[in-house]
Amino acid sequence: MPEVHLTLEWPDGSTSDLYSPSTVILQRLRPGQSLPVSALKIQAITALQEASERVRSRYGFACTRTDEERQKLEHMASRFDDAEWVQILS
Repeated sequence: MPEVHLTLEWPDGSTSDLYSPSTVILQRLRPGQSLPVSALKIQAITALQEASERVRSRYGFACTRTDEERQKLEHMASRFDDAEWVQILS
């Protein structure tokens, strides 16, 4: 499965990477897109769940790294107000 690495720029200018084991994430999050932290959390978590299920359907087991990515994303997002904006750089 093709992996996807997205770079997120948070409201304070810091960046973090978001990994997905599947391109399904690009249906919800696209480079160049800006969205509120609250929307990013919803879209990213949903996409990570979908990506994990794609791995399960192909290989017979879910992708545990998506759980790690979700936790990392939630930790970063907790530093900001839900109404602040995040930029998807790449």
